Amino acid sequence: RSHVRKMWGRAFSFRNTQRGRFMSTGLNATKNNALLLAVGGVSAACVAMYYMSSRNQADASFGYVEDCLDPPHYPWNHRKIWESFDHAAIRRGFRVYNEIGKACHSMKYIYYRQLVNVAYTEEEMKAIAAEQEGYLEKPNDQGDVEERTGLLTDRLWAPFKNEKEARANNNGALPPDLSVIVRARHHNEDYLMALMLGYRDPPHGVELGENMNYNLYFPGCQIAMPPPLAADAVEYDDGTEASVSQQAKDVTTYLTWSSFMDHDERHLLGIKSILTCAVMTIPFWMWKKARWSAVKKRKVAFLRRRKEE
Repeated sequence: RSHVRKMWGRAFSFRNTQRGRFMSTGLNATKNNALLLAVGGVSAACVAMYYMSSRNQADASFGYVEDCLDPPHYPWNHRKIWESFDHAAIRRGFRVYNEIGKACHSMKYIYYRQLVNVAYTEEEMKAIAAEQEGYLEKPNDQGDVEERTGLLTDRLWAPFKNEKEARANNNGALPPDLSVIVRARHHNEDYLMALMLGYRDPPHGVELGENMNYNLYFPGCQIAMPPPLAADAVEYDDGTEASVSQQAKDVTTYLTWSSFMDHDERHLLGIKSILTCAVMTIPFWMWKKARWSAVKKRKVAFLRRRKEE
């Protein structure tokens, strides 16, 4: 009888243990479902708030927006991990900047030498740098400072000596430095491309400020910079047609390169890393399988201790 009681007691305790496990598992599943529902609700609310806040009643074809438009997403090839910059476009874009943009905007963190073997040869870049005058030599023994032409080791030519001179020559507006302008603007190169192509005549009833221009993509839709590009304003040495959209694309590519000079190296390193991981996956998996096979196939048996007679 005592043996039967022990058996019933063990069975009852086993049932209680299993019931407790099932109850705890059910509670955990309920908590997980509630957590997932809460996270999903918060995510949906955030998406809805972002959509409502960013939506503008606009009709870009007629040049009217209630506030301003988000730039469209252009199909830039260099965004793909297996693609590099279009270096021919960088060359053309630098030509657009050098002939049009540098009259107002500086690029004080870029040197002529950085374009060597990227868009120009060393001899071509030396000739371009030598076209710029006004660089200062180091003081001589008498303390005099002489002017010279540009060298390969100089920074790109700056049109103004300081901020006050820049504002005085641009009706009080300060042209931003373009060295890392793509990093500094939301939507990156999409914004710059859209900005240069977003000039329109102001709609009826909209009054512009003095010396201001209407632009669909600039915050507030009023910008001090006049339309910078015009058809055939530059002549490309490779024979490409210099339309307004082509110039905007090329100079945007150049400014994106100046902001992300390590772009091509990062993409190449990423491709090498992915291929290396893919190749090493099978050997590591086989090694792991062989290393842990003895542990996973091990059979553990619990033996009762015999009572001492």
